[in-house]
Amino acid sequence: MTVGQKVQTTLASLESVAADLKSFALETQNQQAKQMFNQFAQQAENIVQGLRSRVEQLQEEEPQYKQQ
Repeated sequence: MTVGQKVQTTLASLESVAADLKSFALETQNQQAKQMFNQFAQQAENIVQGLRSRVEQLQEEEPQYKQQ
């Protein structure tokens, strides 16, 4: 598995985590927990954005992504 593939797998996992956190925030009635889940989801989304940028860079660098 290449670095690019590993980063893409991590990105997909993190997107799933962010979605789960948002779901937890919607499901709970506890306002403190709701705020915490939303905060964690936002942090995960920020990391997702950074990883997306890195995936784009890797797609330019790794040979299997280059167009022939």
